[in-house]
Amino acid sequence: MDPETAAANGLEAVLEARPGESLLVVTDDIRSEVGRAFAQGALELGLWTRMVVLPTQENVVRTTVPEHLVEMINGPNQPDIFVNTLRGPSQETPFRIKIIKLETRKGRSRLGHCPGITMDMLTDGALAMTKEQHAKMQTEARDLVALLQDVTAVRVTAPAGSDFTLGVKGRTWFSDTYVDWKTMKWMNLPTGEVLVGPVETSMQGTLVCDLAFGGGTGALKKPIRIDVKGGRVMKIDSEDKEVLKLVEQTQATDEMAKHVGEFAIGLNPKARIVKEFLESEKVGNAIHVAFGNNTDYPGVVANNSATHQDFLVGKPTVTLTYVDGRSKTIMDNGLLRLRE
Repeated sequence: MDPETAAANGLEAVLEARPGESLLVVTDDIRSEVGRAFAQGALELGLWTRMVVLPTQENVVRTTVPEHLVEMINGPNQPDIFVNTLRGPSQETPFRIKIIKLETRKGRSRLGHCPGITMDMLTDGALAMTKEQHAKMQTEARDLVALLQDVTAVRVTAPAGSDFTLGVKGRTWFSDTYVDWKTMKWMNLPTGEVLVGPVETSMQGTLVCDLAFGGGTGALKKPIRIDVKGGRVMKIDSEDKEVLKLVEQTQATDEMAKHVGEFAIGLNPKARIVKEFLESEKVGNAIHVAFGNNTDYPGVVANNSATHQDFLVGKPTVTLTYVDGRSKTIMDNGLLRLRE
């Protein structure tokens, strides 16, 4: 697909961009080609468009938002829409959390946040979607969110060895596939998940990540085993010692980095397992769990970590327990069962 068309489809179908609205694209210099695709797509939709290019240095981690960008974001006429096309190393998660908070703190602007986005996501991957394909995925997401109301617990098992439970009583399920005009929750581009911030002390059992993880380099060669008790990571193991080191470094960020922060179901039919987890986490027939920050999720949440790291599980079976004691399996070996 032409990248400008894919970007325009995302802006229009997901962020509900309309002619005459304003857009600010914030891009790293090494992602400026992607930023320009969004800017051009926005211009074709009739949006007032600006783009800010942030310089990067190899092996230098960005920690603060530049003053000139802070001034633009905080200006009296804040843009209707922001799109961040940034590089995606996990070490810059604290910076990305800061810029998200700046862009969304007034509760008026929509945000498409794209850490690690690449041009081929627009041409061949999870963003190479028509408006009709976006609409179909949004319908599936809305049906799934409706099915998840009044759920108190989730159990996940999977062929690689995962077997864990999560408490979600009183927590709010939502989707990144469409704008929620009540909460104005920001979303990633590409989109493709239904998610929740579980009770931070509730996760029990073993998660075996067999596909990919946030901050990794694509498909895993060896799985990652994570033992969790009371919502907190107790032990991590992997035969891939380099991967193990990366995960342990992120977990050492602060105490809450070890506590569960997210449970999500992937829905995007065009998503692939690629180097950048931004796309991998949207893969259908999979779920992922994140440990770390969830403070910008709607409803009641309590994980204020400075980081957030996801772990993707293939072919899961997902069983729900409802407040009235009923149980329902909504995913069987990776296949959604929404209408059974």
